[in-house]
Amino acid sequence: MRKLTYYIAVTLDGYIAGPEGQYDFLPFEGEEAAAILADFPETMPTPAREPFGVADRAAQRFDTVIMGRATYDPGLKAGLTSPYAHLRQYVVSRTLVSPDPAVTVVSDPVALVRELKQQDGMDIWLCGGGKLASALLDEIDELIIKRHSIVLGGGIPLFDGPFVPTNFVPAGTRAFDSGLTISTFTKAPAA
Repeated sequence: MRKLTYYIAVTLDGYIAGPEGQYDFLPFEGEEAAAILADFPETMPTPAREPFGVADRAAQRFDTVIMGRATYDPGLKAGLTSPYAHLRQYVVSRTLVSPDPAVTVVSDPVALVRELKQQDGMDIWLCGGGKLASALLDEIDELIIKRHSIVLGGGIPLFDGPFVPTNFVPAGTRAFDSGLTISTFTKAPAA
């Protein structure tokens, strides 16, 4: 069965973006960028794939991406209607009408993920944001957290929803000289 993986960058204080959705303060360079490009080439937006040298690289883990409306909007405002054209793309929104035939807009993320998990294919990438991650918490099988050594003091949290303690088990961490760590966690078995 396919897994839903929340693969996301986060700050030391648990934010995935600034208060207005900013993310340009997160560095992407050096050995950590090389590692991400090697291990997760499909997570580069389509327009960035050629400049980063991964245009011809096959997907390593994911063939599907799910994102919330707030995650989709910055690209849409810049005229990028299909940010991950090399993947099956889903945007969760109750108001958006799909501006591109390659992007499917859905209103029920739980039903979508349950349906996708039953289909053949690679794993499913939950790209963001915090409200969507909270809504899908019971469906998330794996967390891959790129933790940057930056503190924001406010912004969009990793999970933005109700208090629901959920256990995950550490499965590995890779540390870089820059202070970045990439940690993988799997959902703990039900007690």
